[in-house]
Amino acid sequence: MTALAGANLIYGLGMLEMGVTFDFGQLVMDSEFAKMIKQCVQGIPVNDETLSVDTIKEIGPFKDFVSHESTFNYMKSISHPKLIDRRNRAKWEERGATSLHERALDEARRILSEHEVPPLPDDVRSAIRSIVEETENQLDVGRNEPEF
Repeated sequence: MTALAGANLIYGLGMLEMGVTFDFGQLVMDSEFAKMIKQCVQGIPVNDETLSVDTIKEIGPFKDFVSHESTFNYMKSISHPKLIDRRNRAKWEERGATSLHERALDEARRILSEHEVPPLPDDVRSAIRSIVEETENQLDVGRNEPEF
């Protein structure tokens, strides 16, 4: 990742109180923030397509570019947070007026209840098993010594 104000590491997602406390809702929020940061530091592609050169020629000067489909499509590709609610207050209240943390906790609960961890490939399981067995054998060496 390129530097953002000199930083190139995102650390401590989900941590509160200097890492003493962990919060799943905070983890989900921090994950969304990290995705937004990563997208920002990648920069904005600048080319004929993203500059909408053809659209500008089509519409002409001093006309409405904001409502054009290409503007909407490129804006969607730049920012699409899952949890941050950018609707106006009335719409937010209609949908229950939940806080960002409440929505993040709901998402954390959904992930914990629905996510299925894919099984490890057999060669990886075998490698891990051999590491565990080797470590257990090393620990058993000290235990098998006679007691005095």
